[in-house]
Amino acid sequence: MALLERMRISGLTEGAPEGDRSTRARLTVVMLGLLLLVVALFSLTAGASDASAWDVVFGWTPGATTVETALSARDHIIVYDIRLPRVILGILIGAALAVSGAVMQGLFRNPLADPGLVGVSAGAGLGAITMIVLGAGVLAPVTALLGIYALPLAAFGGGLATTMLLYRVATRRGQTSIATMLLAGIALGAMAGAFSGLLVFMADDRQLRDLTFWGLGSLAGATWTKIAAAGPVIVLVLVSAPFLARSLNALALGEATANHLGIPVQRFKNIAIVGVAAATGASVAVSGGIGFVGIVVPHLLRLLIGPDHRYLLPASALLGASLLLLADAVSRTIVAPAELPIGIVTAAVGAPFFLWILLRKRGLLDL
Repeated sequence: MALLERMRISGLTEGAPEGDRSTRARLTVVMLGLLLLVVALFSLTAGASDASAWDVVFGWTPGATTVETALSARDHIIVYDIRLPRVILGILIGAALAVSGAVMQGLFRNPLADPGLVGVSAGAGLGAITMIVLGAGVLAPVTALLGIYALPLAAFGGGLATTMLLYRVATRRGQTSIATMLLAGIALGAMAGAFSGLLVFMADDRQLRDLTFWGLGSLAGATWTKIAAAGPVIVLVLVSAPFLARSLNALALGEATANHLGIPVQRFKNIAIVGVAAATGASVAVSGGIGFVGIVVPHLLRLLIGPDHRYLLPASALLGASLLLLADAVSRTIVAPAELPIGIVTAAVGAPFFLWILLRKRGLLDL
């Protein structure tokens, strides 16, 4: 009976009643969608331009010719050529990092898994830095062949290699040790940081300027070109993520049970690892390292709507996008006219939350 109940919660039985938690989860997803719309509009209108939300929404229409509805040429450039790419990139990266965190937590069956904490972001950063520093020299043929996709693909390769190595080290006989995962993540992150430092030492002045935002992350360099390079990869992962929900729910019951339920566990793991590496790599390639989004968002939602990945994954995408846009708005305004790196904002919120998770888990274990 206990197994049937866990299968019902995981959505693996047909026609099973879903209960109040599922109703709350659906409502939460709708509310998060509305929140994202409000936050995106706020991000478009907050700043030096005096364009109102009404102007932003209706200023592009053919009939917007009056002073009340039309954007000035200056405001049009600020809103649609500077802020809009930044908002779109923030939505994509926030959703990618949050969904990657949710998938990793489901894959490792532990709420402390996160691409930034376990070295995946550092590995992706190493791949991107390698392409930036060596792309005009040793790797020039690769850059010429891949064009604008060279940087995202290099970051994807670094993230994929780190994720696969981490999984190999932390998993033994089908069981993943959280202590081993965290320690291995620290070691892999340190190794990636060492190689990245060596490449930075080799970089010239122009390349150093390109690398300045990598340490703490930023959306300041958002352009339509970067969206064209990283956007398709992130969108593909986000669209594919809901199809992983049933397998993640089954995996929560244990690998043996998931196998008995007809889930091809090893193939699913490979797909999930590639997806996390692709989303993280593409995000790091265009924004640098932005930490803690992948651990804060899924854990908050798991407390609110439960562990069912059918709702957890889309909710994580929506809340991750909203939180990153809010963090970006804070980074743009808190020290205006200067701009605070967005990684400082996310770390200021995420680090205390991470400590709270650790203390909460220790308290539960002490009971």
